[in-house]
Amino acid sequence: MQEKIRAYLSEEQPDTPLLVVDLDVVAARYDRLQAVLPDQEVFYAVKANPAPEVVRLLQARGASFDVASAGEVDLCLACGADPATLSYGNTIKKRADIAYAHERGVQLFAFDSEQELEKLAEAAPGAQVFCRILTSNEGADWPLSRKFGCDLDMAVDLIVAAAKMQLEPVGVSFHVGSQQRNPAQWDPPLAQVAWLFDELAEKDIELSLINLGGGFPAIYRHTVPHIGAYGDAILKSLGRHFHHRSRQPRIIAEPGRYLVADAGVIATEVVLVARKAYTDDTRWVFLDVGRFGGLAETEDEAITYPFTTPHDGGPTGPVVIAGPTCDSIDIMYEHTQYHLPLALTEGDVVHIHAAGAYTSSYASVGFNGFPPLRVVCI
Repeated sequence: MQEKIRAYLSEEQPDTPLLVVDLDVVAARYDRLQAVLPDQEVFYAVKANPAPEVVRLLQARGASFDVASAGEVDLCLACGADPATLSYGNTIKKRADIAYAHERGVQLFAFDSEQELEKLAEAAPGAQVFCRILTSNEGADWPLSRKFGCDLDMAVDLIVAAAKMQLEPVGVSFHVGSQQRNPAQWDPPLAQVAWLFDELAEKDIELSLINLGGGFPAIYRHTVPHIGAYGDAILKSLGRHFHHRSRQPRIIAEPGRYLVADAGVIATEVVLVARKAYTDDTRWVFLDVGRFGGLAETEDEAITYPFTTPHDGGPTGPVVIAGPTCDSIDIMYEHTQYHLPLALTEGDVVHIHAAGAYTSSYASVGFNGFPPLRVVCI
């Protein structure tokens, strides 16, 4: 745990559940990503953690922003962002929200269907647009395939259609899946993007933008390559597929998890420790935060957060870890092997690490009357 967070929790002893975010870690991650991919532009995926303090920090450091709603547009502009630094990367937008963002100065929009293009042409005439393509999410703990993107043949037709609709088609985007543990996964879609650039050039459309998406990982329970390995792999792929071009494309990326996950710790109280049968050695540990309180990425036990307790170092035993609500799906880990100290009991405060991304933004408004996850940035 970061010393700043440890000191805050020790001195303040705040009510739980609470997410504490160390802004120094966010800043360091941003700087590191800039160092390993020096020619890219960072468009922070606001959905990962929309705390205004995080947005203001990254804006001051020169970041741009990937937004997914009119609300995120408003948040970024309220935090001082120039609308020219916003990319409306959601391919599923209300017509009214497109118009609202465009009126506020947003000029860059994603699409992956003819119907979305028609909305953009009407609600954001003349806007710059980029097409998202389907990619394999193999190697990702949190896949983002199927719902977003289109195949290559459709992408060609859509980009041509965008130009005919008086929009400005500027490039292509893809996403290799969130928490991508294989740096090589950027190479196949970059090869596809290069093919698209060539195919569109033959139709007199010169694309200039490649959006690498996100996927850069946090540190959970599984080992992941160092961020430098991702930078090296992406730079080599870009060189392999685009070195022969007289005009090098503009490269942007949309990191979210990598920037904020490891900066955050959730402090949560043990509500109950119980067994379901005399013959069952597995204890059920119920916390005051669960899937409805921000731990939605434990769906299918995909993201496995590290836990620490006041009794670490003592004897441990197998556990099922669940949340406090009266919904039976509010179970975080039942099949993934977790062992927690046998001394763990009601009232103990447990720390959930690498929890700065996709937690507070996923928390329900008030399911079962439990309030949303509180956030403190230090």
